[in-house]
Amino acid sequence: MSKTYDFTTLPQRQHTGSLKWDRYRARDILPMWVADMDFPTAPEILQALLERLSHGVFGYTIPYPSVEEAVLGYLQTRHGFQTSADSLCWLPGLVPALNLCCHAFAEADEAIITCTPVYPPFLTAPTNARRQLITVPLIRDGEAWAMDFDALEQAVTSKTRVFFLCHPHNPVGHVYSAIELQRIGDFCERHDLILVSDEIHCDLIFAPEVKHHMTATLSDSLAERTVTLMAPSKTYNLPGLACAYAVITNPRLRNRFRRTIQGIITEVNAFGYAGCEAAYRHGESWRDALLMQLRGNYGWLYANIRKYFPEIVFHPMQATYLAWLDVRAYGLKNPCAHFEAHGVGLSDGAPFGDSNYLRLNFGCPRHMLEAALERMANAVTEIRAI
Repeated sequence: MSKTYDFTTLPQRQHTGSLKWDRYRARDILPMWVADMDFPTAPEILQALLERLSHGVFGYTIPYPSVEEAVLGYLQTRHGFQTSADSLCWLPGLVPALNLCCHAFAEADEAIITCTPVYPPFLTAPTNARRQLITVPLIRDGEAWAMDFDALEQAVTSKTRVFFLCHPHNPVGHVYSAIELQRIGDFCERHDLILVSDEIHCDLIFAPEVKHHMTATLSDSLAERTVTLMAPSKTYNLPGLACAYAVITNPRLRNRFRRTIQGIITEVNAFGYAGCEAAYRHGESWRDALLMQLRGNYGWLYANIRKYFPEIVFHPMQATYLAWLDVRAYGLKNPCAHFEAHGVGLSDGAPFGDSNYLRLNFGCPRHMLEAALERMANAVTEIRAI
């Protein structure tokens, strides 16, 4: 008998230290911005955390066999990625991982290349590390987003050392096919680039015809130059547990990375490991139900934006719960501030690389999404009246 889960109740998140909700403390603004869902995590994960809590001792915690086995089993079973525990580098999150990769794999006068729009830490990490940042805009290929390989060839330099890949691509929601990934791999091999592949959204694909291919599984030669960044946090709504990992099968690259993080990154907390293991061992039923909810939310959002906001360009998505909305037709100087003034908090597109866009998080109960669109309608009505 299949389990049922509650994706309709909105938890009370104000005054809990929530980054998402406390941004608008004491203001009547619905937070639809940061990639943090408004769903409680799977009951199976909560049970595992309660069991860990009941132990009562929370000392320094190192990766232990059962959590490593859970991760390796997940990688093999769900993604066909067979590797060993030695290849896992545990981290408190993917943002520090991106920053540390800049230090580990590029020198001060060298460059990191990536494609925009993209998750903002892809753009800030090289700058934080005093490395050069090279950006190449994605292009439209019919209804899909695509990489501009001609522009990449023109932009790459002899000083470029790293390619940052977001797969699935946040914020456009595109899942790269095996053919696209192989072209990316060929580009990296031709220019001798280390490929840092952030695949944190890989289990949030709601388009039934699409399959996620882990970049490192495409060929042995590509695996040798790939650093795969992973975490259960986005899929199971666990970012507050601060548990992520890099998979680096090449010992030379892995040693460079570990030397860089030594003394900077310490142990992952005990609850992070417990939540990670439970997610991969017992979370599949909940994830299936979540994907049904996200698929429904996306379909509803896509249809209603096209119907009631024809000025907004919303290209079809395949994955994530983050809608990328082109609002340039409204001619707003500050689109994010305009919608905030009407009670809905969206992500500003500028930090992603394109100020013509806003990003909307639809990982929430449907009634919250409906309320957000009602407020957006008020914001648009004011624009149309001008």
